[in-house]
Amino acid sequence: MRLSDRAKAIKPSPTLAMDAKAKALKAAGEDIVNFGVGEPDFDTPENIKEAAIRAIRDGFTKYTPVGGIDELKAAVVDKFRNDNHLNYEKDEIIVSCGAKHSLYNIAEALFGPGDEVIIPSPYWVTYPDQVILNDATPVIAGTDEKNSFRLEHDALKEKISGRTKALILNTPSNPTGLAYDRKSLEAIAEMAVRHDFYIISDEIYEKLTYDGFRHISIASLGEEVKKRTIVVNGLSKSHAMTGWRIGFTAGPKDIIKAMTNIQSQSTSNPASISQKAAVEALRGPQDFIPGMVSEFDRRRKYMIGRLNSIKGVSCVTPVGAFYAFPDVSSCYGKKFNGTTIDTSLDLSAYLLEQAKTALVPGMAFGDDRFIRLSYATSLENIKKGLDRLEEALSKLT
Repeated sequence: MRLSDRAKAIKPSPTLAMDAKAKALKAAGEDIVNFGVGEPDFDTPENIKEAAIRAIRDGFTKYTPVGGIDELKAAVVDKFRNDNHLNYEKDEIIVSCGAKHSLYNIAEALFGPGDEVIIPSPYWVTYPDQVILNDATPVIAGTDEKNSFRLEHDALKEKISGRTKALILNTPSNPTGLAYDRKSLEAIAEMAVRHDFYIISDEIYEKLTYDGFRHISIASLGEEVKKRTIVVNGLSKSHAMTGWRIGFTAGPKDIIKAMTNIQSQSTSNPASISQKAAVEALRGPQDFIPGMVSEFDRRRKYMIGRLNSIKGVSCVTPVGAFYAFPDVSSCYGKKFNGTTIDTSLDLSAYLLEQAKTALVPGMAFGDDRFIRLSYATSLENIKKGLDRLEEALSKLT
């Protein structure tokens, strides 16, 4: 059997692969500390689960409109208005099977042969592959940790060409935990308007911010940039609903219509039960979120402090999401039992084998100097894992 060139061009998600390997080792009896997973370790709030149970009991288990039920779209419209100062109509909203699905629908609707899509690096592992899957070319724009990994004006300008179709912006970011302030967003918005390209704004971590940082949606900076922005969000991170698979997109009507047509021929509607749960998530009490954020903040401070205390490791302090992205490149060239550590992949494999600690190599995110650790796990696990990591690194010579 001969696979398509498209299928052969795509790599499996390194994040999911590392998580699967860690879980397999744990199932085999190994004591693994898993820093690889990108999902809250909190349970979905009870009121949301109860809404889903009611939906089942009420027989709300049939097909729904492809792009989501009106009740949920109305809740999403209100969310954007209240949280982001953005006004949308229901025909400018589509609900999909998670934010990843939302992003893929956008790529299908917008990209084609000859198009270029600018992606700041480090980036979420899925962005380049979704561009490639839709016959366009990812154009990687490097960022600097000295500038908190924000895409600077000159770095963006250098990558813009006559083929630039879009920029993918992730704030707060996976893997770095960076978040763009108003000044940085205004500079990007001005470039998008001047050069007439779309901004795909992935804001899935907007509720998870620290140190008083306030998330701003770039679409809220004016009508001209709003016309060119497609905003992606969802409930996976904010409401601990990763498995419920609810993401949503807001944008120009013609793009939303195209995405809906595409979705009608791929997945059809998101799960009816999950949609009812999502209505409760958006309309119901939100007091669960500050408590979750506070606990993430406690873990963040501990993890960043510990990482920066380890010889040869340095880590900028993230202001969003739940990831640390330390520079471990000083370990490269060192050896353990005759084996040389040359890359983040080598180091990740070494730490999994010798320290029973799973994390994701920075190579997967476009920068081999780094590794990514998630602090979406208990403080006890974080302490244990960092003790193991520090001891393993000390053995490199």
